[in-house]
Amino acid sequence: MRFPRSLSALCLALALSVLAALPAHAVQPDEVLADPALEARARTISEGLRCLVCQNQSIDDSDAPLAKDLRLLVRERLKAGDTDQQIVDFIVARYGEFVLLKPRFEAHTLLLWFATPAVFLAALLLIALAYRRRKASAETLAPLSVNEKRKLKRLLDES
Repeated sequence: MRFPRSLSALCLALALSVLAALPAHAVQPDEVLADPALEARARTISEGLRCLVCQNQSIDDSDAPLAKDLRLLVRERLKAGDTDQQIVDFIVARYGEFVLLKPRFEAHTLLLWFATPAVFLAALLLIALAYRRRKASAETLAPLSVNEKRKLKRLLDES
């Protein structure tokens, strides 16, 4: 069975879209550690750290020079024997909590964690109240009286 050209083009576009959505790691070959276990730990740590230049990418996905410096710093600290948590704490102490892609659940970050669900719930509540008010106002409309029906008929006949 042969596909029409438009369907083939659609399939090609879909395949390219899927490939474009895959993460593009910016780690250079000269950055990769010889020990696969350390390299896996470095990748795991890097995925949770924000590129301070790009801001919406991890340092693992960013080509920015600062991201490369942070990737190298993570690998240096791993070679020095630091734990994953020690490395993250070191980088947070240096650059602040903004460097974390997923902020920690602490007292000063509660607004970050609960603002979106609170706004979503408030929007649902407003929609429910508006629907209820609209339904109630539609039910309270009285039918037209005989005089109003005559007047409406006269107005419609005139036009």
